[in-house]
Amino acid sequence: MWRRGGRPAGEASCRSFSYRHHPPKNIYNQNNLFLCGVACRGVFSVKKPSAAPERTLEVLQQFRLIFGAMRQHFREVEARCGLPGAQMWVLQEVQRQPGIGVSELAGLMGIHQSTCSLMVDRLVALGCLERKAMHRDRRRVGLCLAAQGEAAIEALPGPAEGVLPAALSSLPEVALKTLQINLDELIRHIPGKNEAFARTPLAEIVQSDMKG
Repeated sequence: MWRRGGRPAGEASCRSFSYRHHPPKNIYNQNNLFLCGVACRGVFSVKKPSAAPERTLEVLQQFRLIFGAMRQHFREVEARCGLPGAQMWVLQEVQRQPGIGVSELAGLMGIHQSTCSLMVDRLVALGCLERKAMHRDRRRVGLCLAAQGEAAIEALPGPAEGVLPAALSSLPEVALKTLQINLDELIRHIPGKNEAFARTPLAEIVQSDMKG
């Protein structure tokens, strides 16, 4: 004979039992234990509902709008300044912080140092940048705008880094954090991701598409 006991805390779908005598022989059968565990813990495989096609299309159109705005901006930057957007971003940051080093510049832009070095070399060759020894530490070389670089900066139609970074910076902290969480979830569902793109200037990604 056995009597019914109370429910375990947090497991409302299961009942516990106590026995005065020996329990039934098959009560510890593996199948029974498995089914009891499933019932107690609610371990069921439930497929999440997919987003409605209309909603998916609306979000896709939002991405098209963002990408189109970036491409249009970088086209205008190159047309007015005569330099690609990524190189103009380098010039703009050097203007903001004269004497900045390549490693600092790469960190500020969130790109690989090798990528930054190549752009700096190109801009020095074009007469847009100069390398100068710093007064406090002659061993340290910093970057400064040259005449061609100053002329290019004056022709900028807007932020050299593009319209997207400026828009993100204008968002409230809560909205930006929510966007980050949602984008993380979206990226998780994209197959074949190339992590190298995370440290590639937007202008290079967009303009390579324009040239292709």
